[in-house]
Amino acid sequence: MYEYLIGKLTEKTPTYAVIDCNGVGYFLNISLTTFEQITNPEACKLYVHLAIREDAHTLYGFYTKGERETFRLLINVSGVGASTARMILSSLNTNEIVDAVMTNNVTTFKNVKGIGEKTAQRIIIDLKGKIDRENISGELFSVSHNTVRVEALTALTLLGFPKNISEKALDKVLKSNEEELSVEALIKLTLKAI
Repeated sequence: MYEYLIGKLTEKTPTYAVIDCNGVGYFLNISLTTFEQITNPEACKLYVHLAIREDAHTLYGFYTKGERETFRLLINVSGVGASTARMILSSLNTNEIVDAVMTNNVTTFKNVKGIGEKTAQRIIIDLKGKIDRENISGELFSVSHNTVRVEALTALTLLGFPKNISEKALDKVLKSNEEELSVEALIKLTLKAI
């Protein structure tokens, strides 16, 4: 129903944020990951998930589409509700969740408060094949980073470098450089990292 909200951030805590959109204040439940990423209180944009139950309509806010997609996948796992999914997203970033699922790492999920062995195993079994790095973790980068990353990856692939090796090197370079990089600069730094 809602894709995102953009407005003035009027209240922010580690568990919720209130965004004023043209005089209407929206209360959004958020994860610690989203809490840490919200930096612009004047034009705050959060992607939204609306959970409708018999007794409540609850909004959840996410800084990235990737985090929202991970949340949606988690709440479809039997025994994982919205509160548990939010706790997982507060404890683990989307890359860690993808890695844990892909490598069958039950311990990663068990380290999250409230997750036992059986729930951890169920998460891995249910998400196997549904979750992958390209659909989820690519959203961790800003739109400009993502566009530059895609162009650099295409160039490296055309140069003959394997896609998986190029992706790992690109991600490493992007995480270690906080300033905006041009496609050319990103390719040069990535070539040194390969």
